[in-house]
Amino acid sequence: MMTFDIFPEATSFTMATIVLEHALFWQAVTQLNEAMAVPPAYSDLGKSAKDIFTKGYGFGIVKLDLKTKSQSGVEFTTSGNSNTDTGKAAGNLETKYKVKDLGLSFSQKWNTDNTLATEITLEDQLAQGLKLTFDTSFVPNTGKKSGKLKTGYKRDYINLGCDIDFDFAGPTIHAAAVLGYEGWLAGYQMAFDTAKSKLATNNFALGYKAGDFQLHTNVNDGTEFGGSIYQKVNADLETAVTLAWTAGSNNTRLGIAAKYQLDKDASLSAKVNNASLVGVGYTQSLRPGVKLTLSALIDGKNFNAGGHKVGLGFELEA
Repeated sequence: MMTFDIFPEATSFTMATIVLEHALFWQAVTQLNEAMAVPPAYSDLGKSAKDIFTKGYGFGIVKLDLKTKSQSGVEFTTSGNSNTDTGKAAGNLETKYKVKDLGLSFSQKWNTDNTLATEITLEDQLAQGLKLTFDTSFVPNTGKKSGKLKTGYKRDYINLGCDIDFDFAGPTIHAAAVLGYEGWLAGYQMAFDTAKSKLATNNFALGYKAGDFQLHTNVNDGTEFGGSIYQKVNADLETAVTLAWTAGSNNTRLGIAAKYQLDKDASLSAKVNNASLVGVGYTQSLRPGVKLTLSALIDGKNFNAGGHKVGLGFELEA
């Protein structure tokens, strides 16, 4: 039997309406998820701008990083560096093992200063979003011991943290909170020295994040003021600006930085500040798991006098 569609235009209109409603629904869901996203920790506020200024550089240092993972799941990270000015070499070794079913992770660290550190973390077990960490360190040469209990809790709209740094004179309590709503971020950070019954740190921060644009401002102890702007211009270019000054001082610090992705394996970074210090960095992925970084710091005020710094970094991951 043959059938005929008497109203083909109506059918097309109905299908178009369904597709449009489907698209609008998922757009609304995406916007709702973004609005309800967990805000970053206080220390990560303005991180996108910080990364543009710090990653891809290593002035005056020759550095080698090696990361590998055993078949049993143990992660090994080894790092060594040498200061080209002083000739001093330093290194560290870290092992990490995760028990995913129990939400546990164990980490042990050792460095060339002969400091041993152990960290145990329990996450999302007692409550969803709750993270508990116990961190200890020991220096065999001096017998010095230290311990820190870290707690963190993050959910939609809020990120809380409280650390207790144990000391024989008396513990120091560090606390921070970040609230987020529709792209706006507000944070507070404090540290209280129980031995002196004194507020050691008193910091505020305010920020805004919208897609590829981020704005961050902060006030530290009522005397230090700072701000940063991050903008992802396109898929290949990222830019950042930082500004900082101290009350009662004329020393204003201004910096501009950019990172450009030349191709999928290479990137170029550059930054300059109002002290006429110019930094450039080049990162090349030689093959999967092998990365080379070259960087240089040029003193624009004393270009002919020398004193410029170069750096070399080599990363291996297997």
